[in-house]
Amino acid sequence: MTDTNNSYAESGVDYSAMDPIKVLAQKRAAQTADNLSSFNASEVLASRGESAYVWEEVDSYRSLVIEGLGTKNLVADAMRAFGEKTYYDSIAQDTVAMVVNDLIVVGALPQVVNAYFAIGDSNWMKDEQRASDLINGWANACDLSGATWGGGETPTLKGIINPETIDLGGSAVGIIADKKNLVLGDKLQAGDSIVLITSSGIHANGLTLARKIGGEQTEGFATKLSDGRMYGEALLTPTPIYVPIVRALQEVNIDVHYMVNITGHGWRKLMRATKDLSYVIDTVPDVPTELLFIQEQAGINDQEMYGNFNMGAGFAIYVSESDAQKVVDAATTKGFAALIAGKVEDGPKQVTIKPKNITFTGDTLEVR
Repeated sequence: MTDTNNSYAESGVDYSAMDPIKVLAQKRAAQTADNLSSFNASEVLASRGESAYVWEEVDSYRSLVIEGLGTKNLVADAMRAFGEKTYYDSIAQDTVAMVVNDLIVVGALPQVVNAYFAIGDSNWMKDEQRASDLINGWANACDLSGATWGGGETPTLKGIINPETIDLGGSAVGIIADKKNLVLGDKLQAGDSIVLITSSGIHANGLTLARKIGGEQTEGFATKLSDGRMYGEALLTPTPIYVPIVRALQEVNIDVHYMVNITGHGWRKLMRATKDLSYVIDTVPDVPTELLFIQEQAGINDQEMYGNFNMGAGFAIYVSESDAQKVVDAATTKGFAALIAGKVEDGPKQVTIKPKNITFTGDTLEVR
């Protein structure tokens, strides 16, 4: 076990430093909202601070998200030394998932996805297998999302991006065709059930610390985990695209009260809604092996792990108690595992994870 200097903040990602700037940007951005009036449209103010921005048009709501992959592709680059796989098909799905899984939290279904492939040197594209895997993986992820790949941007940023790497990101526009499907938390109330959709692994958050841990192992990313997989292989499990679940819920008219994509800030995201309510978790999913390995090697406690990683829960859906099992059934039908994990209760804004004896207070999540 390594020393406790392997905390998430000390690995180079400190949300307490970043979040105030994000909030400042939101406030300044809100001052531009009147510009929508020239298009006979208006912003939905309550969407500011959510994962996706929403505006209202005459016949529908529209939504927009832009997101980046982060540093997960550096793991794929390292794993190239241990076989022929480039893993960039999985990396492409991770990137698209980061975009569309944010978009659907407001009830929007993705229509068009655009790609951002920024490189430091045009020679990066000469690796035909890697480039082909990236392109095919991106197209396949769009198909999983039910969206068209509209286009994108492929700048060469010499001096900004390492010539051996690529910076991946994307954006998506979505539609809420039936305005009753808009989800912004206004229906959220005490007594609601919290349904967690399981994760496939680390997804695309926490890779800075995960890579640091890999660099400290004698065998690096080839280190074998308890389940027999290489550490790097496990980290590169692609992020699920949860769009089919939301589409299925809309098709059977389930009244969704709120949704959260569990990414950065970990389980603290469960209290992202503006209302002062308590979120009490009674049952937790199994934790992916690679996350347990990270925790063990970093020597950090459950409080920090659940506060920064998904720990087995990739997405959360809040509905009335009578609809909770219907959400589980819809997820199962689409090939996802889900569980009714807890309830919303009256009380101060906080997340309590009873099986782990953890509480996150409202002041630990400053996203709006």
